[in-house]
Amino acid sequence: MSQQFDLVVIGGGPGGYEAAIRGAQLGMSVACIEKRVHKGKPALGGTCLNVGCIPSKALLDSSHRFEATQHDLAVHGISTGDVSIDIATMLARKDKVVDGLTSGVAALLKGNGIVWLQGTGKLKANKVVEFSPLDGSAAEDIQAKNVILATGSVPINIPVAVVDQDRIVDSTGALEFAEVPKRLGVIGAGVIGLELGSVWRRLGSEVTVFEAMDAFLPMLDKALAKETQKILKKQGLDIQLGAKVSGSELTADGVNVSYEQAGEAKTAQFDRLIVCVGRKAYAEGLLADDSGIKLTERGLIDVNDQCLTSVDGVYAIGDLVRGPMLAHKAMEEGVMAVERIHGHAAQVNYDTIIGVIYTSPEVAWVGLNEQEAVAKGIEVKTGQFALAVNGRALAANETTGFVKFVADAKTDRLLGMHVIGANAGDIVHQGMIALEFVSSVEDLQLMTFAHPTLSEVVHEAALAVDGRAIHAIQRKRK
Repeated sequence: MSQQFDLVVIGGGPGGYEAAIRGAQLGMSVACIEKRVHKGKPALGGTCLNVGCIPSKALLDSSHRFEATQHDLAVHGISTGDVSIDIATMLARKDKVVDGLTSGVAALLKGNGIVWLQGTGKLKANKVVEFSPLDGSAAEDIQAKNVILATGSVPINIPVAVVDQDRIVDSTGALEFAEVPKRLGVIGAGVIGLELGSVWRRLGSEVTVFEAMDAFLPMLDKALAKETQKILKKQGLDIQLGAKVSGSELTADGVNVSYEQAGEAKTAQFDRLIVCVGRKAYAEGLLADDSGIKLTERGLIDVNDQCLTSVDGVYAIGDLVRGPMLAHKAMEEGVMAVERIHGHAAQVNYDTIIGVIYTSPEVAWVGLNEQEAVAKGIEVKTGQFALAVNGRALAANETTGFVKFVADAKTDRLLGMHVIGANAGDIVHQGMIALEFVSSVEDLQLMTFAHPTLSEVVHEAALAVDGRAIHAIQRKRK
């Protein structure tokens, strides 16, 4: 007799393992299937913990500290002399952080009585999951009362720059450079490309970023995108917009890149090239022909607002479905799916999903930007306030950036918050909470913010929406 579970989760990334844990908390018998092997060991945590969010942030932090030690301590009266970076030690620290978190997830599954099946899973008819073990032993069918599909995504490959994980790498390979490339090319000026480009630029690389689109970070509020581009350019990132890469050639010294820009054919030479042109859903071998699962025109799994597929009792979450490819979105969708299975009326609020770019300074946003609100026919009012005059920012020498609010001019309802500056990824959560509670701008204006803190800029930006900011001269409004 085959194994039977109340819930089988295919995929052990952030969305999958959180769904499995919540299912166990609610009393379900749960199996989580995960095939990933990271550096020779089976590993939970998906792309995010193993080769994405976490290791990249470890390197971002190391590179930021290196640059700060070189250039930013003198103003505090701290002298350091010559400063060097040991790349091997930096990478070892990154790996240690990853190992600690992935082993922690394994402990959480074990502690919650979840069966971790190491291998692949394929959904067949009637919620039967075919499990194929990593060790090559015979596949077996598992009967599930409910199934959650959570297999995530993989980097998109392009024929003009074929990844060999040596000279030409994807986002995974860019985490493993054994030495700092003197000349580094990055294809794609999206979130991942800018973050990885920033890491190696701070460590000493000459970085050129190629972006086929003419607009820089078009999903951002225009004020935020403009400021981000200006800051990154000042930091030394050479961002080439409207630059479509047409080919690449490996040489004895590195990689030659051919591209077209403004109708002109150009070339550039690099020691290493990172390809960061986006990610695509990973569903290889996931669905049997008789699974009954419907796909969208884009090849994603078709789901409703609660992530239910065309098959009752089968849910799909995260990068497999519509919406931004973000770990925190997958996590909440996983929990929502389990709650729905259990009979609870759970619902993710997709209007308050936060976006963050972990450059230095960070860039973060939630809700509508000004252009999106206007496109919806909303009469808007906005307020913006700079960190440059904030006491805590000045004391910390972190004065770059601003906070901007977008609100409905007629109702005063908050529509969006946009931040660039130190700790932007944390500060923006204040706007997310306000949006969740359908706050007005006046609600934020009437709150007391601790002094001196960076969050006082949030208060001032809210006041600025109505021309009331205290620590800036405001134009008189009629």
